[in-house]
Amino acid sequence: MTEVKQDKYSAIWVSYSSIGDFLKCPRGYFLKNIYRNERNRKINVVSPSLSLGSAVHEVLEGLLNYKAEERALQPLGAQFEENWKKFSGKQGGFKTKEEETEAKARGLAMIARVAKNMGPLLHKAVKLPPHANDMPPNFILSEEENIVLSGKIDWLEYVEADDSVRVIDFKTGKKDEDQNSLQLPIYTLLLNALQKRKVSGATYWYLERNDTPTNVALPNIVVAREKVLEAAMKVKKAREVGVFECPRRVGGSALSRAEGCFACRDFEKILRGEAELVKVDEVRRTELYMV
Repeated sequence: MTEVKQDKYSAIWVSYSSIGDFLKCPRGYFLKNIYRNERNRKINVVSPSLSLGSAVHEVLEGLLNYKAEERALQPLGAQFEENWKKFSGKQGGFKTKEEETEAKARGLAMIARVAKNMGPLLHKAVKLPPHANDMPPNFILSEEENIVLSGKIDWLEYVEADDSVRVIDFKTGKKDEDQNSLQLPIYTLLLNALQKRKVSGATYWYLERNDTPTNVALPNIVVAREKVLEAAMKVKKAREVGVFECPRRVGGSALSRAEGCFACRDFEKILRGEAELVKVDEVRRTELYMV
């Protein structure tokens, strides 16, 4: 049997977001995750919903920098106001002041809800081990296929009673998470590979409407691996042959073939020069555009 060399730098890296990008539209996945422009930078699209989610998540996850007994003392509203400056105006994808005002008010309401119901966040928390070169938590999903699975979990609550951990995932959207989502299978695999405690549960906290997290069932680990690896292999095969087709462009009307689908059409507009450059992220070497 040929020995498989474990090389994370030559491996195919997949995550919840990148697999999701691919399953929605291979062309969109390519333009967001692989393509580099003439300045050797990636491209991405800013949008109000993504900006709102990022602003809320950054404040709540920032609580992990404090001891459990100090978290209730943090001025979350003021922290959100300060953090929002990074997302204000065009750099957050907001086309009008009214649109931004509405999104910011939603974010402040979510933060206020958490501030009044901090119970789960006042317990001890666990962090997955850090990795070199500022890489997200990751492990080799398949040595044979040279695939690395990476991902970040919003919050891991430590349950002292049985020395276990419980997942808390912050949700800032209006819709419930799809029951076929790969998020929980990926969390299951990450927790099994990167820490030793039992996982006693998982929750989604729908911050716009619920005062407490909602329990969700974690999948069987064998089933989880099968589902995630199956999706990851689709990504790998597409990258090997270099074909990333938008499903709407394969068939349908002439208009749909020209515009592409919801997941790739904004990226195509960037390529055609029909979008406005609003920010350059030098750390991630990414240009952010508003369409």
